Amino acid sequence: MISVNGAHPPGHIACAPALSYMPDMTQRLHIVGGGMAGSEAAWQAANLGVSVVIHEMRPKVATFAHRTGLLGEMVCSNSFRSDDSEQNAVGLLHWEMRAANGLIMQTADKHRLPAGGALAVDRDHFAQSVTDALMAHPNITVQYGEITALPDDGHWIFATGPLTSAALGQAIAAETGAEALAFFDAIAPIVYFDSIDMSKAWMQSRYDKGETEEERTAYLNCPMDRDQYEAFIDALLAADKTEFHEGEETSSPNPTPYFDGCLPIEVMAERGRETLRFGPMKPVGLTNPHQPDVKAHAVVQLRRDNKLGTLYNIVGFQTKMKYGAQTGVFKRIPGLENADFARLGGIHRNTFLNAPTLLTADMRLKSRLHIRFAGQITGVEGYVESAAMGLLAGRMAAREMLGGTLDVPPPTTAMGALITHITGGADARTFQPMNVNFGLFPPVTGLKGGRRGRKDRYKAYTDRAKADWQDWLAPQARAA
Repeated sequence: MISVNGAHPPGHIACAPALSYMPDMTQRLHIVGGGMAGSEAAWQAANLGVSVVIHEMRPKVATFAHRTGLLGEMVCSNSFRSDDSEQNAVGLLHWEMRAANGLIMQTADKHRLPAGGALAVDRDHFAQSVTDALMAHPNITVQYGEITALPDDGHWIFATGPLTSAALGQAIAAETGAEALAFFDAIAPIVYFDSIDMSKAWMQSRYDKGETEEERTAYLNCPMDRDQYEAFIDALLAADKTEFHEGEETSSPNPTPYFDGCLPIEVMAERGRETLRFGPMKPVGLTNPHQPDVKAHAVVQLRRDNKLGTLYNIVGFQTKMKYGAQTGVFKRIPGLENADFARLGGIHRNTFLNAPTLLTADMRLKSRLHIRFAGQITGVEGYVESAAMGLLAGRMAAREMLGGTLDVPPPTTAMGALITHITGGADARTFQPMNVNFGLFPPVTGLKGGRRGRKDRYKAYTDRAKADWQDWLAPQARAA
């Protein structure tokens, strides 16, 4: 337990004095941010023998979401989601992190609570244990204070998460271009393609635009008649909505603005029942091949979200609806009655890079190659995904400092699929934060598609991933 003036008040830690790290900056790995990604990055690098400094602005500089100055604090749920490593991509990510001696998974297992098939923890004990482990490591020092600029040299990992401070956010924006940083995260739901009923939906771009057949069939369309549209609007207006945090309300003195064109669909519907029909659900320029003589009253469009074509996002459907309400409302859309969602929608304050544009395959900032980014700021979503990107960043940076190199893990692994997606697999023009899911993995050939073949298909994904992950780890273990 880290004490303050000899006492142990809950949620408090001692603030280390400022470190004079500038003279030997090139001999230390500096990690900015002590959340899931920063903590895991520090642990991995330190275990490889590298001297690490964690820079954490809390508790000196507070955020509206954090309650303590502990490292690895869980600010939202206390769950790391499914722990099933055979049928769930998140559970597979757990497995890979455990195999790599990950601090976050070790600590989660230590403080696990009953939660069915999920991995839930006592959040306070979890954060205290993460803090104690890092503080006790002989290769790790923690410095408390805000980093407000990007350094010109040294070895750095920025893992500041979605609540990056305003000053640092401005510095990153100045380096990358203001439009490359999003300060209000508008997220549309993403659906697994093989769960869409294509006897009702069809592929077509509006007015058949495009020079190639692929471009002319780039959108997936779900038609609604008048009654279906009216029922959808009623359900949308009646659904439970998420409450904004302080400072995010549109009525606050300095509200966080929405991006242009990213209004929640509920807000558009509240402006008039026909608004969506003249916005994201307009039916013009489309012909339903299943009923070519019937003109749809409204059309919901989905756009491919990854190169594999396994994921489709619902265009323009950013939403404030609570997760439980979203599935009920969205499954009213013809063709999506049995949809499986890789990600539900949302809109909230966030900070993330357009990683496909700005980062190299090994998470370096293209304009400053001595800086890596990790965690949620890279465009992954969730505790587990953030920690996983920290694990990779820490290992890559350490291996480089020790005179070697480390290849990105293969895309057949959970970590490889995730880093491949954010650094190039995703479309940079529509890039949004992403959870790990099997839609990011290269398909396993020779297996039955659709819902009936899902169990065998997912088991094949996880078996392949585990073997490939062990193959990726083996040379590192021999070199250690």
